[in-house]
Amino acid sequence: MKDFQSLRIIFMGTPEFAVASLDALVKAGCNIVAVVTAPDKPAGRGMQLQQSAVKKYAVENNLTVLQPEKLKRQDFIAALQSLHADLQIVVAFRMLPEVVWNMPPMGTINVHGSLLPQYRGAAPINWAIINGEKETGVTTFKLKHEIDTGDILLQESFAIGENETAGEVHDRMKVTGANLLIKTVMGLADGSLKEKPQASIVNNELCIKEPENLNNHSQLTINNSLKHAPKIFTDTCRIDFNKTAIEVHNLIRGLSPFPGAFTTLNGKTLKIYRSQVLPGAAAPPPGQYETDHKTYLKFACTNGYIAVTELQLEGKKKIAVEEFLKGFRG
Repeated sequence: MKDFQSLRIIFMGTPEFAVASLDALVKAGCNIVAVVTAPDKPAGRGMQLQQSAVKKYAVENNLTVLQPEKLKRQDFIAALQSLHADLQIVVAFRMLPEVVWNMPPMGTINVHGSLLPQYRGAAPINWAIINGEKETGVTTFKLKHEIDTGDILLQESFAIGENETAGEVHDRMKVTGANLLIKTVMGLADGSLKEKPQASIVNNELCIKEPENLNNHSQLTINNSLKHAPKIFTDTCRIDFNKTAIEVHNLIRGLSPFPGAFTTLNGKTLKIYRSQVLPGAAAPPPGQYETDHKTYLKFACTNGYIAVTELQLEGKKKIAVEEFLKGFRG
């Protein structure tokens, strides 16, 4: 047992989502001996080097920063070893090699934006919304070889609003995750927190341990019951109006504000960031739009319409639909 403030902690993260967790650790008085984040990268019109959100926070709070190009380089490994960390914490960072995650005596813990084992992968918030989930949450767990499969430490769930976007869930989740992380570190320090194996899913029921000698059908059931969260690609973002209105609505909010679901309007790419489902049958072919040029722009789906409320036409700024329609001549 240790006082959690005496633990030597290395924090690893890059985007703004991770800053909330790092800030919670700092404010709780944790001993952050180093912060590992991505190298500075050129961005913007001038292609000037930009620091990650985590680096900016670390510099402002006088924390030691490491920015390795490659995580297996011997100089980086040596630098980690010299810090004699008790625990490593990973929030929205790269996949770690075993020599890194297995280094500290208390292991490496990760904050993941889903209720594992569901939505393992790079984009759990996006896919939960795209799939129309009513609930999501945060999991803290110990890293192991296979991605997002380590033993669970703590979980906390919360509801997803029917019109809530990925950006809005992200902003709530980063706070929930930060608070859960503090509880996790405290529990590990005082020995009150025990690891639990991730559940498998067999015949739609959660099992703590996979039964031995599963036949092919049972294994297939496990694979089909688990929902995954792979990286989002351009094809993922293209709207298919041959789907139902609620499916299109979920895709739009699941990709808002980034990277944005898109279609074409008069030959130009149109990104849609917010929408509403309009009930009733749609008479036109799926994908055809209707507008009064004042208050509404709607697209036909297989069982109704999607009304666009916030959008961005190629080469233009993101605006409300009423503002867009003032200059629209389609």
